[in-house]
Amino acid sequence: MIIITSIRLFLGDLLNVCVFFFQVILILTKLFDFNLGTVTESSLWRSVDFGTTYEKLTDKVMIRTMLSYLYVCPTNKRKILILSDPEVESSLLISSDEGATFQKFNINFYIMSLLFHPTQENWILAYSHDQRLYSSVDFGKKWILVHERVTPGRFYWALSGLDKEADLVHIEARTDSGQMQYITCRAQKCSEEGRQYPFSGRIDTNSLVVQDQYIFLQVQMCVCFIKCISDMHIVSTDEGQVLAAVQEWNENDTYSLYISDTPGVYFTRSLPNLRTSRGLAGNLIVDVYKVAGVSGLIIANKKEDAQMTTYITYNKGQTWSLLQPPTKDTTGHDINCNLPSCSLHLHLQMSENPYTPDTISTKHSAPGIIVATGNIGPELSFSNTGMFISSDAGNTWRQIFEEEHSVWFLDHGGALLAVTQSAVPTRHLWISLDEGRQWDKLSFSSTPLFVDGVLMTPETENRIITFFGHFSYHSDWQLIKIDYSSLFGRKCTDGDFQTWHLHNKGEVCVMGERQVYMKRKPGTRCTLGREYSRVVSAEPCICTLYDFECDYGFERQASGKCAPAFWYNVNLPAHTCSHGQHYRNSTGYRKVLLNNCREGLKDTLSPRMQQCKPIAPSGLQLSTINSQLTAVLGTNITFRVALQNVSHLHVDFGDGISVSYSNISRLGDSITHMYRVAGIFRVTARAQNSHGSDSSSLYLHITSPVERIFLSAPVVVIRGKEANLTAVLWPSQPRTATFYWWFNNSTEPLITLEGSVSHTFTQEGPNSVTVQVSAGGTVLQDVKIITVKDFFRSLLLSFSPNLDEHNPSVAEWRQDVGRVVRATLSQVCGFPEDQLLVSVFPGSPTAAELFILPETNQSAFRSHTEEQLDKARTTHTRAY
Repeated sequence: MIIITSIRLFLGDLLNVCVFFFQVILILTKLFDFNLGTVTESSLWRSVDFGTTYEKLTDKVMIRTMLSYLYVCPTNKRKILILSDPEVESSLLISSDEGATFQKFNINFYIMSLLFHPTQENWILAYSHDQRLYSSVDFGKKWILVHERVTPGRFYWALSGLDKEADLVHIEARTDSGQMQYITCRAQKCSEEGRQYPFSGRIDTNSLVVQDQYIFLQVQMCVCFIKCISDMHIVSTDEGQVLAAVQEWNENDTYSLYISDTPGVYFTRSLPNLRTSRGLAGNLIVDVYKVAGVSGLIIANKKEDAQMTTYITYNKGQTWSLLQPPTKDTTGHDINCNLPSCSLHLHLQMSENPYTPDTISTKHSAPGIIVATGNIGPELSFSNTGMFISSDAGNTWRQIFEEEHSVWFLDHGGALLAVTQSAVPTRHLWISLDEGRQWDKLSFSSTPLFVDGVLMTPETENRIITFFGHFSYHSDWQLIKIDYSSLFGRKCTDGDFQTWHLHNKGEVCVMGERQVYMKRKPGTRCTLGREYSRVVSAEPCICTLYDFECDYGFERQASGKCAPAFWYNVNLPAHTCSHGQHYRNSTGYRKVLLNNCREGLKDTLSPRMQQCKPIAPSGLQLSTINSQLTAVLGTNITFRVALQNVSHLHVDFGDGISVSYSNISRLGDSITHMYRVAGIFRVTARAQNSHGSDSSSLYLHITSPVERIFLSAPVVVIRGKEANLTAVLWPSQPRTATFYWWFNNSTEPLITLEGSVSHTFTQEGPNSVTVQVSAGGTVLQDVKIITVKDFFRSLLLSFSPNLDEHNPSVAEWRQDVGRVVRATLSQVCGFPEDQLLVSVFPGSPTAAELFILPETNQSAFRSHTEEQLDKARTTHTRAY
């Protein structure tokens, strides 16, 4: 057995990113200075001979560019995009020839992550450090802003086959009010006019998921007011069905596994109390694993009596059972472990490093083979773990290593490669050609190596892998190329295979059929090849009770039958049921998706067609299309109405205008209206048919920007008596403005919804009053000084008509007139100026009020003031 190795040393580099092509390897390494706490150097290496030799590209080009991350276009691996370090500069390096040449393009934002289009090789979405989303349609050469305040990782390209436009983007973004919203728009045309709001309400943060043919949003809600949901995590959406982990109101650190119908609308619980944990970035990890290559096979870790145990199902969650432990250990000694008190438990964590395997591995091209880290005992443990393998889809297990190893599938599952985990240095690897029954130990290095990862090219037939690691934690990167093609002398022929019958603890009918697979005979040294067919035959079985899952609203009983849950009304038809139509009335069962059983109980348990009964409208919902309850005066507002069982709809907009619809099919689901005045309006939708009615309302704030504010207040008031203060707005804002009042040096304002207040002043002398108005996103302020006295005299003043010709009706003119009147009366009547206050009224004809403040001697003030007032009465009209 010959393994060809090649070793390359990369000096001084402690961090790396590696990418494989058909014949090219690109490696980006970075030197991290632990004293400075930053990267001080980066290097880009390229190999065109599967890793035998490398060329340092940064010696030739891009010398002064600090590189941070390397991306490969998933639909055209000749195209490369490298990000520069944003702390040094913001630029991109782009290659279209597998890294042979690069072009540099400067950008004006810092890229945090990229999302490539699933089919268009030049289309990319870029997420920036300031939560902005950008798009490019020329592979990063030019960028355009898509949207701001986007949630990290919650943006998606169009769903193929479902979205009409391939450049549609699904976005979760924060509104001006701080709420999260679901938005769709074209990648290069995402102005406000081009945006759509498929879901009108607010959504929970980090809840938008667009996957396969499904779109998921999360809102806080209770199902039937009985079963409240705290969180939901999508496990898988393949096979036209949704597997979801749901945290219910009574679960703290566990979730429940739910399985949906084909549209992904109705869910039923399969397994409660799933184990969960958190990843390095705080992301939720649910211990559920779908085994590749065998339909309906799922493994999960469940919490029972404060212990975690591993369960397996062969029928998509209809029945669960413990894992049968191995009978012998690696040395051949018997293992004393018997169900149900002792069983095999598996770790089900997915690796966050793309170059290290998961703790459990399966492959579509190797059905029935399961390799996993685990332990034997009464519960799941993370100490004393070993490696276990099953060759018959989890029915029986063998222990293959006493310690944890990283295991990879070679030759499309025809061989296994194992290396001790990176925490332990090694010089050896192990290869098995008989599904882990025997292992060949091979040396790949003269010095023990910490293996940090393996580069593989599963889509090619070159049979080359590359180990990368280091001899010590302070040494350079070491790369070792291994060509394992010499393990196989030839390509497999028909005589090299044997049949294997899938079963569930001896029951040969799995997912409604008898399935027979082809496997290579143990020890045969031949290559399977990509075109090798694994399934020989699949013969349908007679339908039994467990070929059906419980339908929505039904729960599995101990007898195996499905019975209605206590909260479910079996007499309630489907919500889309209209009079005269028919609907599929559930018997409490629905056939497990991809189950191929026939006859038997199929007709008995399948839904029956039933005529819809006439019922009154129900579930009417009214909202604005963007979920906002405020709008600017003069803009079009689109209302969305959810209709059910309706023949007539009446909408009252609250401003004296209403509309009615008798032909609901022409309405669609939206209505547009424009308000002509500002205010708060009660919008009501009322649906009606011959059996009853239903209504829904909302209160809408229509605002317009405030241009001016004027505080109308008396110049002088009596201490201890109420004084009226009024804030006058232009234009007026009925019921849509908020007023904030401060008196003298108060720190806490008086808040009112009306523009008038009454206040009693207790402090003699000048008192300040400040009022602010907040309306339509605008805040304005006015301040007045009010004189407070225990006693004063006042006199209304009038002026000759010719003064009105010079009145511009502005505050500055009135203040000037007041100063002139005060000075004139002081001279004519003998009043000290500091005892006089004049307030000129707005408008025409011009008028004013004269205030005479008291002297220290109150009795002398009263008699002297009367004489002076008589003089003022006869002289004030001559002042102008």
